[in-house]
Amino acid sequence: MSTLTGVTLLYLCLAGVGVYLLKQVSAKKNRALYPPGPPGLPLIGNIQDLPHVKPWLTFAEWGKKYGDITHINILGQHIFVLNSVKTTVEILDRKSSLYSDRPFVPMSGELMGYGQTLAYLRYGERFRLFRKNCHRVFGSRAAVVVYYPIEEIETHRLLKRVLAKPDQLQAHLRHTAGAIILRICYGYEVKDENDPLVDLAERSLDEFSRYGITGDFIVDFLPSLAKLPEWFPGAGFKRLARECRKTVEELAATPYEFVKDQMAAGIAPKSFASDLLKDHTLSVEEDHNVKWSAVSLFSGGADTTVSATYSFFLAMTLFPDVQKKAQAEIDAVVGPDRLPSYADRASLPYIEALAKEVLRWNVVIPTGVSDHSVIEDDIHNGYNIPKGSLVIPNIWFMLNDPQTYANPSEFNPERFLAKDGKEPETDPRAVCFGFGRRLCPGLHLADASIWITTAMSLAVFDVSKVVENGVEITPEVDHTSGLISHPKPFKCSIKARSDKALALIQQDTQ
Repeated sequence: MSTLTGVTLLYLCLAGVGVYLLKQVSAKKNRALYPPGPPGLPLIGNIQDLPHVKPWLTFAEWGKKYGDITHINILGQHIFVLNSVKTTVEILDRKSSLYSDRPFVPMSGELMGYGQTLAYLRYGERFRLFRKNCHRVFGSRAAVVVYYPIEEIETHRLLKRVLAKPDQLQAHLRHTAGAIILRICYGYEVKDENDPLVDLAERSLDEFSRYGITGDFIVDFLPSLAKLPEWFPGAGFKRLARECRKTVEELAATPYEFVKDQMAAGIAPKSFASDLLKDHTLSVEEDHNVKWSAVSLFSGGADTTVSATYSFFLAMTLFPDVQKKAQAEIDAVVGPDRLPSYADRASLPYIEALAKEVLRWNVVIPTGVSDHSVIEDDIHNGYNIPKGSLVIPNIWFMLNDPQTYANPSEFNPERFLAKDGKEPETDPRAVCFGFGRRLCPGLHLADASIWITTAMSLAVFDVSKVVENGVEITPEVDHTSGLISHPKPFKCSIKARSDKALALIQQDTQ
């Protein structure tokens, strides 16, 4: 949260008094028990307890102290943090009809402009329409198969870029993720290094990751502050939000207009947007829905994939034995004369396990992409969960729970392979993509992107620690604190494994 100024504190206290008095009246009518949690202060509740740097770590500590459900109250807003898969499934999956709403979020939703995207839509007709649009294109592995050639071509281009400039790995991964999702969503093919749409997407995704966490700005708890002019003391968030809104609206409009122009010229390739636009004239509302459905997929898919694939390269730098096992499997199954393809996936169980471990080891969205809001009052295991409460799944802890994963801090793909009569550990894909009706609609595409990057990269590259002045540099395992968590920048050495690998990388791509 931004540092609290004197003016903001005054607003906070005045609002807190009003909320406190209302809650006191309400509490007399409803004495149902809330789950345990850190004790709050009069008037403002737990506002000082709400963590803003790697909140999933604080949430995990709460879970150890208070149990699977932790309750806090901020200015009358009830928030429930879930720290176990079992409880999360019981609440968000099995009671999805009650827990699929989205709260009104003044900063990122209303002021920054993300309220028109799928992640922010309230549960209702438009939300169901957006989900239907997404499911039509990405709703199953079978549906995603049509996009495999795009994934393979763009990943091959990634190999070329990494070979040429290995010190710019993260930039290459961002470029490739943007190129894939632009082609799939809009039929737009990225060829240049400094593509304006890729740059626009990166700017938007960076702004969302940095400023999109609900509760990081006081306006999320005092929506009336949104009416203040930008020049007013303590209202600097208005200027920041205006700049972000301009970016996201440009991101929604620019590639969408490209598709329309291509269709008018009769040269539009198959894409998510062109499929929804073809064969009939859209009303203003339908046009709006298609445009924001497309940008929802685009904004939701690019940055998350970058985080996961960057984590893959970090893991290969730190765990050479894992890399060697994976390469041995590729060499035995695929051989040295071609790159792996999706057709090889079923024959590469260790690569499959490695890709799963990447998703578990680096939790891309540690507390879920969006808070779940409760549609009606509920009682769960005797605890009162009022209408309008926010429910936050601590996905990071669920994938680092020692009761579920042996030695969770260790990077060990073999945990997902049956061995010596021992069953594989829980597939992280059942958790990392969210829950209930807020489940990530592009999960099959994301899973495919991570797998092909893993397989192709291991087939042709040796990844190792950098040596500087005779000293081997070991990267630190640390992650950023935004809504989407990335490994902090690190150095690694990336070289072609052999002359044959070099020839495969340099082959022409379509």
